[in-house]
Amino acid sequence: GGRVAGGPSCDRFHAAGSTALCLQRRPGVPARSYVLVLDERLREVRRMSLPGIPSRARVSASGHMLSWTMFATGDSYARSAFSTRTSILDLRTGYLVKNIEQIPLTLDGRRHHAPDVNYWGVTFAADDNRFYATVSTGGRTRLVEGDMRNWSARALRENVECPSLSPDGTRIAFKKRVSDGPREPWRLYVLDLGTGREHPVAERRGIDDQALWTDTKTLAYGYGGAVWSVPADGTGTPRRLAGGASSPAVPR
Repeated sequence: GGRVAGGPSCDRFHAAGSTALCLQRRPGVPARSYVLVLDERLREVRRMSLPGIPSRARVSASGHMLSWTMFATGDSYARSAFSTRTSILDLRTGYLVKNIEQIPLTLDGRRHHAPDVNYWGVTFAADDNRFYATVSTGGRTRLVEGDMRNWSARALRENVECPSLSPDGTRIAFKKRVSDGPREPWRLYVLDLGTGREHPVAERRGIDDQALWTDTKTLAYGYGGAVWSVPADGTGTPRRLAGGASSPAVPR
């Protein structure tokens, strides 16, 4: 169909349920951004000013839980020197966690404490309590499973970045580092949470994005100033959905 413009201009965007999340970078130094919470008609209902550069945005399927990641220093995950701040907002209570770095982390069966802990790329489960994210510490990235109610997180698997939980809760799409070079070091993969098996999708380019499940079989993502899609099972070929676009979302 044709394009219809509406709402504010956003550097990163996501929407689900009756809620949309818009991240806007503000001009000036040091870097600061606006976090805008929007209703189903893209009207602003809440605004926050926070430090950093917009990176990732996610809304839970219910529209109740929001998360965003800002670059605090640096502006690329391909670089070794970067720092992030990841926040979680519960719209039901108004409770905001400005930085989830203090969440108790279990790594290899033991509590882990380190000054280099960074989180990014939250994705929520259907119960609005469980979430998945990337944690970086000691030069390694890992997939973590978090629990809001018990305020805890445990590492599950290495080399998983920017996870995206499938609508049925059985699989995670993620970007996997396959090269140490600075140019396109990642490939899109899908992990089966039940079996622990993973496979690459048919997209062979280096995708630096948090992929979106448009349904239980298809992924969408930004690359080269356009939105693309590809089957999640590893078959098919990438398909260009829209030019001059990023941050796909499919409100249900």
